[in-house]
Amino acid sequence: MRTIHLISNAHIDPVWLWEWEEGAATAIATFRTAADLCEEFDGYIFNHNEALLYQWVEEYEPALFARIQRLVQEGRWHIMGGWFLQPDCNMPAGESFVRQILQGRRYFAEKFDVRPTTAINFDPFGHTRGLVQIMAKCGYDSYIVCRPDQSDCPLENDEFIWEGYDGSQVLVNRPYGWYNSPLGKAREKAESFILNGPQTPSSIMLWGVGNHGGGPSRKDLADLAALMVERSDVAIVHSTPESYFAELQVRRNSLPVRRRDLNPWGVGCYTSMIRIKQKHRRLENELFATEKMATAAWLQGRMKYPAAELHDAQRDLSMAQFHDILPGSSIQPVEETSLRLIDHGLETLARVKARAFFALAQGQPAAKEDETPILVYNPHPFPIDAVVECEFQLADQNWADAETDVTVYRRDEPLASQVEQELSNLNLDWRKRVVFRAELLPAQMNRFDCRFSATAPAAAKLHHSDDAIFRFETPDIEAVINRRTGLLDVYRVHGVDMLLPNSCCPLVLLDDADPWGTRVRRFRNVLGAFRLLAADEAARISGVLNPALPAVRVIEDGAVRTVVEAVLGYGASIAVLRYKLPKQGTTIEIEVRVHWQERDRMLKLSFPTPATAGDYIGQVAYGIDTLPGNGDEAVAQKWVAVVDSNRNLALTIINDGVYGSDFCHGEVRLSLLRSPSYAGHPIFDRPITPQDRYTPRIDQGERLFRFWLNAGPVAERLTCIDREALVCNETPMTLSFFPVGGAETPHALVTLDGDAVQLTALKRAEDGDAIIVRLFNPTTTHQRTRLHLSSLNVDQEITLGALEVYTCRIDRASGELRAVNLLEEKM
Repeated sequence: MRTIHLISNAHIDPVWLWEWEEGAATAIATFRTAADLCEEFDGYIFNHNEALLYQWVEEYEPALFARIQRLVQEGRWHIMGGWFLQPDCNMPAGESFVRQILQGRRYFAEKFDVRPTTAINFDPFGHTRGLVQIMAKCGYDSYIVCRPDQSDCPLENDEFIWEGYDGSQVLVNRPYGWYNSPLGKAREKAESFILNGPQTPSSIMLWGVGNHGGGPSRKDLADLAALMVERSDVAIVHSTPESYFAELQVRRNSLPVRRRDLNPWGVGCYTSMIRIKQKHRRLENELFATEKMATAAWLQGRMKYPAAELHDAQRDLSMAQFHDILPGSSIQPVEETSLRLIDHGLETLARVKARAFFALAQGQPAAKEDETPILVYNPHPFPIDAVVECEFQLADQNWADAETDVTVYRRDEPLASQVEQELSNLNLDWRKRVVFRAELLPAQMNRFDCRFSATAPAAAKLHHSDDAIFRFETPDIEAVINRRTGLLDVYRVHGVDMLLPNSCCPLVLLDDADPWGTRVRRFRNVLGAFRLLAADEAARISGVLNPALPAVRVIEDGAVRTVVEAVLGYGASIAVLRYKLPKQGTTIEIEVRVHWQERDRMLKLSFPTPATAGDYIGQVAYGIDTLPGNGDEAVAQKWVAVVDSNRNLALTIINDGVYGSDFCHGEVRLSLLRSPSYAGHPIFDRPITPQDRYTPRIDQGERLFRFWLNAGPVAERLTCIDREALVCNETPMTLSFFPVGGAETPHALVTLDGDAVQLTALKRAEDGDAIIVRLFNPTTTHQRTRLHLSSLNVDQEITLGALEVYTCRIDRASGELRAVNLLEEKM
């Protein structure tokens, strides 16, 4: 007999339209009603999955929480999913997904002694393929999703096997008929499901009043009970996800296998509310880097492990990843609440990181007379060729005409260094900003010393071959910036052109007031482009007194780099481009400062390449994916790349908090900003926003972006790019600090050899006196690395398969190393 598994749920989006307190109130009311109905109706099982909501109930209604615990023990209330919450399932890093699951799993195990095997993400706007390996290595064998539907993501079958990059697999169901039902209409939905739903031996029907709270009702339960009696030809049962998937497992061999992501839906959400996205990325970076620093200091006896503070910051990060916060589809008060939340996490980590830094600086010798030390901690287990920037105060104010020049030394070896404009605007030789190039040794404090000399102030010189261009040449690269457009016309690496003229052009595209982008797959209708401002207008915008200052100018030039600035405008908006051109190496850094005042428009940064038949790829959660090449909007994380197989070349672009982009006919367009309304959802043909008043728009004002361009042979670039992107995001901590010496200097804690394998997590284990080391192979070939931890006498060669995540637990007392799953459990 055909079986329909009724899965009752209350999908609660606590922050789409509310503050946290209102979300908690909704959760309490919904759970109280569900508990009443569980006890009132025989056989009824209420299913819910997000640990955050249970935590709210536990804090504010402990009696209700105890009642739920009893119902779970009695089998009348089912914990499904078991994640912290339903996050966005494209933009968080792979390690963030691990933490979402780890937090939720530990909470439900502690409070309810349960371990779900089906993961649940009904509402997120698409799902990265990297989730498969993560779920499988967290003990999940199955997954339920609702978005995207068949119109956006056509599937051969809504029941299928989803295969990850490493070959891991989970069973997936995309339920027919969505995840909710109107109040009092559950029977109607069930009758329609019987007639029109999947005619398979077993299937899932989700029901419950929603979208945002409500859950089951007495009328719906009574109506369903009557239907169960009436329809003897169909077994309609109150059930759980695990019960359904146990039956589906019998049919596993007949199911299709999908080896792609589950996208797209709501492609505007890859860009909306860029402040949230950039700060989310920063909090991710700071959490994982601070963990590494704190673990190094703890293992070497320099500080206590800050478990409580790291847990608080992790919770802030996880909440910020909620699927209506990170995508930018909430109202304005929620945007502000979420920024406050992220800032709380950043402040918490800043204090931990400072303690770890000073602990790891112990033992550094005192500074010599007339020298200023700079300490740089590299948290990564491999050396870094870095451009280091640091500000500090001179010993006293210099009121003389001569400026103080700074040369940076490593021991007694002078390094390429230059003084640039400090961030303050005190027109006095006192505060200094020094930039230098150095190799940072892995997983340790790196010591540099500044020595000083007097020099006459030197005006920047504009180098050009004619009045139309600025040409920059080194043995590694050639770059040409057009002085008539402010754009990058040439980026040539070892004699090979990687970009076409007019690169780095800010394009303005037609958009609308919908932050989700529910009705589109792409943003390709160009309305115009930012243009170089006239000299007098550029001077006015720049706040300078000289009206003849060129709109394209060299603002810094020294032994490390040349920095060229260009001022462009469009409508009421301004863009200031800074090209940081290296005297050594092939990486160009581009800084884009935008004062955005457009409405219902989108801003993209264009990079046309010669690779018109190239492939477009990008980093995703614990993986690398092929992205659309037809102009459809794509989602990726820290980097994207154009792979030109015909020339065996790849152009890579690293970012510090941009997720959306598109690629067509060799042109990359990075999505910087959108300006839709807050939570403006299209309904039929009605206007999205009220037409009788002013309606605020998202992301008005000043925003700052940074990108790093590099290019080279395909294999070389794709081997190195993940580490490079990690370093640009999890940056080494730099501080001018005067140590006192007299103690043993901490040593390098952990090193990895090779060019590819990453250390994505180094932390204390959740249980026991041990540490967790998580490695990731970001390449499509097997990689070997040697893991060396001097404090624990570990020296282990490890082989990782293509795109494999590997986790080991190392006992602190014995140094014993054993592989564990992502939940830190023995395999």
